[in-house]
Amino acid sequence: MKAVHMVAFILLAIGGLNWLAVGAIGWDLGDLFGGQDALASRAIYVVVGLAAIYELFAHKS
Repeated sequence: MKAVHMVAFILLAIGGLNWLAVGAIGWDLGDLFGGQDALASRAIYVVVGLAAIYELFAHKS
């Protein structure tokens, strides 16, 4: 389970940095994969979102 947590954490960090880039300079990492409508970008967004859900429910105080 520690490996799953680490992968989810890394995905969340990448997602957070992507949102920082969008907010600060208007650049989206998803543009490298064809924009928001491209299947690859949508898959990445879904995986990062699932990582966030996993971390929300698997996090132990």
